[in-house]
Parts: sequence; structure tokens; C-alpha cells
Amino acid sequence: MPRKLTPYLFVLPLMLFIAVFTYIPIVTSVDLSFRQWDFMSADKPFVGFDNYRVLFRSDAFWNSLWVTTVFAVISVPIRLGLALWFASALTRETFARRILRGALFLPSVTSTVSIAVVFSWVFATDFGMMNGLLGMVGIDKVRWMQNPDLALGVLIFINTWKQLGYDVVIYIAGLQAIPQELYDAAAVDGGKKRHVFRRVTFPLVMPTTYFLLVISVIEAFQVFTLVDVMTKGGPAGATDLLVNRLYQIGFTLFDIGQGSALAVLLFILLVGLAVFKSRVLGRRVHYEA
Repeated sequence: MPRKLTPYLFVLPLMLFIAVFTYIPIVTSVDLSFRQWDFMSADKPFVGFDNYRVLFRSDAFWNSLWVTTVFAVISVPIRLGLALWFASALTRETFARRILRGALFLPSVTSTVSIAVVFSWVFATDFGMMNGLLGMVGIDKVRWMQNPDLALGVLIFINTWKQLGYDVVIYIAGLQAIPQELYDAAAVDGGKKRHVFRRVTFPLVMPTTYFLLVISVIEAFQVFTLVDVMTKGGPAGATDLLVNRLYQIGFTLFDIGQGSALAVLLFILLVGLAVFKSRVLGRRVHYEA
């Protein structure tokens, strides 16, 4: 065997794994999006763009798209803003800061189902901890998960709390990569903290911010477990995010064709957002100090 083929043999198992669990499912989903199938029938008749037409005419689809967009637009800036603030405070190496880093990072590696169950009790109307604390200061019970105006905000809070630690760790790595000489020069010039942050820290941490922005938007558009455990998309569709709508169509109504069509639309949407962010924000990212 020629030696030049040896590297390809080492990556072959990984490429097969990616093909089986990524590329083949993508192609299969695209194919099923043009067919009518209910899991039980052996026939999968070709229906063209009918599944897409049904989605575009569905109020539930547009509601899910709107709710997901609101979720992402609110949660992503809050996540990144808090993460940068915490990372700036925890960059220096001390024992106390290492403990705080661990405490912040722990939720990101905790089971989402466990977190959802715990917070379901925390925000329960009759016996939840939040209403218990409000009752101590004379505030009546709040129907957190039954109020359409509050339920999405609760999910945003929980998702931010869970993902914040990962963002903080990545930001700390980005901040520690900034040369100390730049801060020393700014101090010699008499720069104030806010000016140093705006002129030195923030521009040089833009590659990290761009990376986190991309993955956090993708994550926000794929939130499912919190919704499935805590709200099932309710009340009145207020938390019916896109992946929850996909699950309801495909695995509750068993309309695999329409569910696949929604999956394809979600894929196209995320790719489009990634390209948009690359064109708009990518040119503002500086990878060298």
C-alpha cells in the first residue's frame, strides 16, 4: 500500500461515522421532505413541494418562527454580555476565582432534563421556591409557567443560566491571549478602565465574541429539552420553539414529510444566518493584536 494513503486510513473511521450520522441523514431528510410518510406505511409517495406549502400556510409554523426569533434575540446578547463581564472579573488566577469558575461552568455540563425538572419545581405556582420568596415580601403568587407573557422569559433565564459557564470559560481564554504589554501601554498613557476596555479589550476579544455568537445563535434555534419538559410549547403557543414544533409534527402527528420539510427549512435558516454573520461581522474581526 502506498505510504501516501496511510493518513487517509487513519481518518477513514471518523469520515464513515460522520457520513452515517450526519451526511446520510441530511440527504434522507431532504428526500423525505418531498414525500408523504407516516412511519407505518411502506409507500412514500412523492408530493413535491406540498409539505412546504402546508408549512408556509400554517399559523403554528409562523408563530414558532417568531417565538424562536424572540428567544434568540433576547437570550444571545444577555448570555454574551454577562459572560464577558464575568470573564473580565475572573481572568486573574486566584483560588477563589477558580472556585467561582467551576461553579459557573457546572450547569453547562449538567443534564438539561435534570435542570428542567428542578426549575419546574422552582417556578411551580403553589409550592415553588420563587413564589415562596415573593410571599415573604407580601407579593401574591405568580403563575410563571401558565402565563404566556412570562413563560418564555423563564425559559430564557434558565437557558442563560445553563449556558453561561461555557461562554465564560471561552471568554477567559480569549482575554488571557491578549498581550499584557497593551494594557501596560494604556496604563502609561493614563487610560481609564472603560477606555481600555473599549479600545483594547473589546476589539481584541472580537474573534471570541464572533465564535460564541455563531454557536449561541445556533443553540438558541435548537432549544428543545427545556420546552419539552417544562411547557410542551404552551401556554397558548408562547414557548412553541421551532424544534418543538418539528417534534410535534414528526413524532406526535407522525407526519414525517412535513417534519422533514421543517428540518430542512431550519437548516437553511441557520446556514443563512451563519453566512450573514460572516459577511456583516466577519470583516470587523481582527485575529492579530
